[in-house]
Amino acid sequence: MSLTDWLPLAAICILGAMSPGPSLAVVLRNTVTAGRSEGVKTALAHGTGVGIYAFAAAAGLAVLVTNTPLLFLVIQWLGAFFLAYLGVRSLTGHTALHESVETETIAHINGLRSGFLTAFLNPKLAIFFAALFSQFVSAEAGLGEKLLMALTAAVIDAGWYLFIALSVSQSRVLNFLRRKSDLLNTAFGLILLFLAVRILVLS
Repeated sequence: MSLTDWLPLAAICILGAMSPGPSLAVVLRNTVTAGRSEGVKTALAHGTGVGIYAFAAAAGLAVLVTNTPLLFLVIQWLGAFFLAYLGVRSLTGHTALHESVETETIAHINGLRSGFLTAFLNPKLAIFFAALFSQFVSAEAGLGEKLLMALTAAVIDAGWYLFIALSVSQSRVLNFLRRKSDLLNTAFGLILLFLAVRILVLS
């Protein structure tokens, strides 16, 4: 893949990563609730999930998902239920200033799991990358080119959410957000539930 082909591909991946959605809400929630470490784990795991879909699309596997309505619907509904689960957990797991309560809440945060599943249970990523990569992948594309495209998407996605997690986790910002944790958890929970309902209604 030439540089002139790679640059527009990277630009579209950047815009896609920066688009607000459930991924941003999950990264913010995990960072605010459990700190920088879990935020970083969420970002890296999300990038891994994105990379898997990107490679599947580049390798032609995404066609199976997009052309099989039942499989697509199952994955889509699993994703909606997962977002709803995260939303309910956020609404019912408010943090408090008391250290023991905060520690208990943090213990339930698993950035690697939530970050990966937020990406992996989003079948629209398959459609996005299938549409995007169809403009760049040729029939003669080798494994190296497909890996480059997948790594581009994964690294850009993980890099963006790492930036979000590291920015939010600065001590002053994080301390302020933790003082407002109940309000933020409610907002994050409602956003995630709204997104889950929207997926179910539109699917």
